[in-house]
Amino acid sequence: MLNAGTMRKIRRIELRTRRLVTDSFAGAYHAVFKGRGMAFDSVRAYEPGDDVRDIDWNVTARTGEPFVKRYIEERELTVMLVLDASASVLFGTVNRQKRDLAAELGAVLAFAAISNNDKVGLLVFSDQVELFIPPRKGRNHILRLIRDLLAAKPTHRGTDLSLALRTVNRFLKRRAIVFVISDFLIPSDDYLRDLMLVSRRHDVIAITVSDPLEQSWPDAGLVGLRDAEAGTIRWVDTSLRGWRRQFAEQARRFQQMRDAALVKARADRIDVPLDGDYVAALMLFFQRRSRRLRA
Repeated sequence: MLNAGTMRKIRRIELRTRRLVTDSFAGAYHAVFKGRGMAFDSVRAYEPGDDVRDIDWNVTARTGEPFVKRYIEERELTVMLVLDASASVLFGTVNRQKRDLAAELGAVLAFAAISNNDKVGLLVFSDQVELFIPPRKGRNHILRLIRDLLAAKPTHRGTDLSLALRTVNRFLKRRAIVFVISDFLIPSDDYLRDLMLVSRRHDVIAITVSDPLEQSWPDAGLVGLRDAEAGTIRWVDTSLRGWRRQFAEQARRFQQMRDAALVKARADRIDVPLDGDYVAALMLFFQRRSRRLRA
């Protein structure tokens, strides 16, 4: 059972994301994520100008009149949301935690998918697979996904993205769109191989959520920094300019290695900081991919 506060939060997210999808995302999503091709629909009488390659010779032979095949786009897709629920996403210095942002992103993408009659599934991971919901259609199914995005309480604190990716590859037999929503605060060597394997079979989009304080630190004096996953605490003097510069440089190097891994795996990337506009970030991604598809 969910408490009243969680239910209100689910309702707010549903209303907001439904409006966003209606106003912005549905058309862009449909344009960018195509179906699996053209599927046979029916036959009709041949008309002058029809492509002779579309003639159905079996029907033509039976009737004595030329008929052509009609096709429709096979639109239905499968979308898999892979959500990082490790302890590191329970952090945020800009009104909310990274986990809250990740949940709302997942809700927006789920509503965009069902507005196009696509199936949506969910995998929540830490250093274990915390939750797996197979892809299905329907509003009730999406509301369950949103509920589980908000209410799931992981039993572990670590991060094993490779395990999540291997699980996706094992359960998804047909090509799917896989959104990996994570802060990616783990060495890229830990997940690159499995990311490359998943990207060979599926369309992978990495959505990186981050907090401004993870990029650079202000002069806040003596601060105790706790490793969210290991639980260890380290005291640092943030007033030291050299320490702040070293922290920022290390953060940049880490990002560069992550970005290089995503490029190597041919996975697209959407950066969504807590202090940014995720609507703009998603729309920019749709626009760039649309231009790429037209090129």
